[in-house]
Amino acid sequence: MYVLAETDPLSLALGVAIGIIIAGPVGAFAYRLFTGQAVSKARAEAESIRARAEADAKSVAQRAEIDAQKLAMERKEKFEQELSVARDKQREAESRLSKREDLIDKKLETLTTKEEQLTRQIESYKGREASLSQKETELAGVLAEQRDKLVQITGLSLDDARQLLLQRVEDETRHDMSKVVRKVIEEAEGHAKEKAREITLMAIQRYATEHTAESTVRAVPIPSDDMKGRIIGREGRNIRAIEKATGVDIIVDDTPGVIVVSCFDKVRQAIAVESLQRLVADGRMHPSRIEEVVEKVQSEIEERIVKYGKDACLEVNLRGIHPKVSEAMGRLHFRTSYGQNVLRHSIEVGFIAQLIADQLGLDGTLARRCGFLHDIGKAMDQDQEGTHPRLGMEFAKQYGERDPVLNAIGGHHGDIPSTSFYTPIVMAADAVSSARPGARRESLEKYIQRLEQLQDIAKGYPGVTEAYAIQAGREVRVMVDARRINDDEAFAMAQSIAKKVSDEMTFPGEIKVTVLRETRAVEFAR
Repeated sequence: MYVLAETDPLSLALGVAIGIIIAGPVGAFAYRLFTGQAVSKARAEAESIRARAEADAKSVAQRAEIDAQKLAMERKEKFEQELSVARDKQREAESRLSKREDLIDKKLETLTTKEEQLTRQIESYKGREASLSQKETELAGVLAEQRDKLVQITGLSLDDARQLLLQRVEDETRHDMSKVVRKVIEEAEGHAKEKAREITLMAIQRYATEHTAESTVRAVPIPSDDMKGRIIGREGRNIRAIEKATGVDIIVDDTPGVIVVSCFDKVRQAIAVESLQRLVADGRMHPSRIEEVVEKVQSEIEERIVKYGKDACLEVNLRGIHPKVSEAMGRLHFRTSYGQNVLRHSIEVGFIAQLIADQLGLDGTLARRCGFLHDIGKAMDQDQEGTHPRLGMEFAKQYGERDPVLNAIGGHHGDIPSTSFYTPIVMAADAVSSARPGARRESLEKYIQRLEQLQDIAKGYPGVTEAYAIQAGREVRVMVDARRINDDEAFAMAQSIAKKVSDEMTFPGEIKVTVLRETRAVEFAR
């Protein structure tokens, strides 16, 4: 540094110039040397890259060629499969077409044959028509000739003969009409007798008359005939006191051991019978004692009526029944219809109506209420005017009952139109309860007669071996001889029996007729 500082600037510049002159060629040589090596190296790398690229290109080209060949093969196979399927379908179509052509040919042959037959038949009919026309002409001539001969023989003109024929037909028709009218009248009389018996019994229970019936009298046993005199009392004071206090008629006649209590009101009759039983057992007979006993028995009967009504409501499991309605239902315990207790009948109708409603998908509880209350009007129809359906409907409405209960009460005998499904249900349940065997005194005898008549109708047909009425008369099973009756005849017989039963018998609901035909082969192994 000290040397450089001490050097002359001119010398320094000269030295720098000389250094530059010398360094230029050397730098150029070195540049060319280095540049040549780099170019050579770059060329070598380019050759290597080109060689690899060519190799890769060949590999890619080979793979593309292989893929193209594979795709072409797949397309070819797919095309061949589709072509095969199309050929199969074409063959099937050709086969079906061939069969159809064969069928058409056969039908054509058949139609041709039928056409030929029809042509021959038409020609034959034409010939027959001509023959029939000729025969009709001949017949007309013969009839005219016979008519003329008949006129000559009988001495009657054509109009007279026609009038005579019409008169004969009229007589025969009148005879047949008489048979029909007689049958209708006999049936009407039979139904009228049944209806009259029912109406008469109803009227006897509702109104006191001079006539008595089995349903209006009760006998009270007494220990001796001396008791009759004590019941009558001096100048009839005791018996008049009993009749006045109870409202019944006491019949004391020559019948030994009993006195008869007659009354259309079953509650008053029960009070009178029980009072007499207590008086007879006590032995004290005078008007004041009679009034005391009757008053006590009447109070007990009223309590029983309330209890009967509550017990019935509990039995049918109904809630919200007004106490007055319950009491009215309790009074039905003393009411009968053809010997059937009306309260038990009402309970039975309630449960039957519930079963029917449940089967129909309706409200079973409401149906049970309608059936239970349907005859409530019978509890007050002795004291009021009107039919028991109308009285019952008005009474139930007064104590809070609503439709359809009111409609069922008022319409269960068809007095008013039905406005709900529950009214016809109650009508059916009422009929079932009343018509079942044993429910009413007359029903058991009619039930047995109906079964016998049903069996007799079936046994009256030829080929029938046995006939049995089952299901309480709802079905009759008929056994026929399989050797005499075939299957078709068995069906025809079932229809005929059903029609005859419908024509000759009166029955509720329907009766099923079953004809059984079987063949039994029996052999013994020995």
